[in-house]
Amino acid sequence: MIFLRPEILYYLLPPFFILFALLLTQKETQEHYFSDEVMKKLKVGTDTFTLRTRNIFLFLVGLLIVLALAEPVIEDGTVEVKSKSADIMLALDISDSMLAEDVYPNRLSFAKQKAIDLLKLAPDERIGIVAFAKNSYLVSPMSFDHNAVSFLLRQLNTDSITEKGTDLLALLKVANETIKTKSKKYLLLLSDGGDKDDFSAEISYAKEKNIVVFILGIGTKKGAPVKKEDGTFVKYKGDIIVSKLNEDIASLATSSSGVYIQSVKSSADIKAMLSEIDSISEQKELKSETINKFIPLFYYPLGLALFLLLIATSSLYKKVQVTSPLLVLFLALAGFSQNARAGLLDFMELDKAKKAYEVGDFNTSGKIYSEYGEQFQDSFSLYNAANALYKQELYNEAIETYEKSSFEDNISNANKHGNIGNAYVKKRTPESLEKALKSYETSLDLHEDKDIRENLEAVKKALEKQKKEQEKKEDKKQDKQDDKENEEKQDKDSDEKKDSQDGKKSDEKEESEEKQEAKEDKDNKSDQKSDEEKSQEQKEQEKKQEKEKKKLEELEKDKKEDPKEEKSGAPLVDGQENMSDAEEEKWIQKLNAQQNTFMYMLGENKLDEETNDEKPW
Repeated sequence: MIFLRPEILYYLLPPFFILFALLLTQKETQEHYFSDEVMKKLKVGTDTFTLRTRNIFLFLVGLLIVLALAEPVIEDGTVEVKSKSADIMLALDISDSMLAEDVYPNRLSFAKQKAIDLLKLAPDERIGIVAFAKNSYLVSPMSFDHNAVSFLLRQLNTDSITEKGTDLLALLKVANETIKTKSKKYLLLLSDGGDKDDFSAEISYAKEKNIVVFILGIGTKKGAPVKKEDGTFVKYKGDIIVSKLNEDIASLATSSSGVYIQSVKSSADIKAMLSEIDSISEQKELKSETINKFIPLFYYPLGLALFLLLIATSSLYKKVQVTSPLLVLFLALAGFSQNARAGLLDFMELDKAKKAYEVGDFNTSGKIYSEYGEQFQDSFSLYNAANALYKQELYNEAIETYEKSSFEDNISNANKHGNIGNAYVKKRTPESLEKALKSYETSLDLHEDKDIRENLEAVKKALEKQKKEQEKKEDKKQDKQDDKENEEKQDKDSDEKKDSQDGKKSDEKEESEEKQEAKEDKDNKSDQKSDEEKSQEQKEQEKKQEKEKKKLEELEKDKKEDPKEEKSGAPLVDGQENMSDAEEEKWIQKLNAQQNTFMYMLGENKLDEETNDEKPW
């Protein structure tokens, strides 16, 4: 056993011994005036601890506290800690096109905020800054001092470089000269891509110099005009220029073994980019250090000191009759000391759970957090246990554990309900989505959060989609049911029709037999007709023809007497007042033919008139 702070023993123990030596050897005030025999007669027999006995207890308490402050430990081996980093050069485009306002407040401010978020999320990485437009300039070399890098980053604007345009090849050359390493060089580019379509020269140079380019695209495909500081827009040949995100720059990233990601409003793009950089980059070791591991023992003297202090400040009797209460008190304190020891060791267990969570051992972490939370009703431990269950995709258990935790502040409660909503979403059922919607709304009522708001909108869209799909399924089901009913009805009708046809065939057969008999009778009767009847029919036909001929002659006579009626009745042919006999006969036959269908023709003419007057709409 050794002491981590032995200087405390050297500085505190000597004056401590001197002080208590004086206290232990000092007599009580009345002992200076009375002898021991007189004092025994004057004292009341209470059998409590004497002053000297109390001082001895207090001396032991003080000694144990000093030993605890010196931090006694037992050596438990060594651990080698290595510091690794992937040097990242961050390049920020400050050309005039970055003043476009298709992202808020504009592309340049948006890109600078993304760079600052990167510095916060990667505290252990060495990061440098390069600003570029037509030419490229080093703003900050590789540094761990992220506060200084952030300060320099905030000062950048489009006036920092006078040359206009975007030259990525010049940027790659500056990055190659700045990053002093023989292995791969990593460049994170924040730009709208400029106006160039062919990046073959840049790709060739990046491959030659072993530069891996990561690109975060700033801007939108729709684009926006480039607004100057005086409020006017950048024009070219009298037309306002609309700057758009050039996605062709993605070829530079993919061809150099890097990654292209289009920026979003949240920090998800920066987190994804850092994850890709960590998976692709080769981190180099900057320094290593060996650290000794110890098992702490300070809680033993500290616990014993508290127990002795309790005895010294109490009024315990030395008679036998109070032995039982003292024993009960001792057992209670023994039980309390175990709990006190557990409380003193809690930080070790919680630290173990935290480390297990960080390395991905969610099962171990969840068990430790859950046991501690259940034992001491600690909401934060239950919350962390629920997070571990969520990582293991045990969503029902995670929801139950989340609901057990309770917090006083609104932010923690909002985060709890937000995570409950996430767990319900992962279950991917209509009922769970409804519950997720309620959890998100409860979280937003407690505290407004952009990510939870986005999750709420996504769940609403998913519910609407599921509702539409359910309606489609019900419609299809109804259609199938209708088709089935129609088929059954058709089958029933066909059976009835078949039966009716069978009956009809039998009736037709009987009817045909009757007709055949009637025909035979008729033929027999027709054969019996006499020649006189035939001659009588011919005479009647001749009389009918003579009557029709007389009608035609009378009509022709009326037309000759009244020429005006002739003109109104039929049109003139070739401007002549009289017609030939053949033409007259033709018109008369036509008029006679139309008399039987006159009302029908009128109806058609009226229909044509209505059609011609039809409205466009």
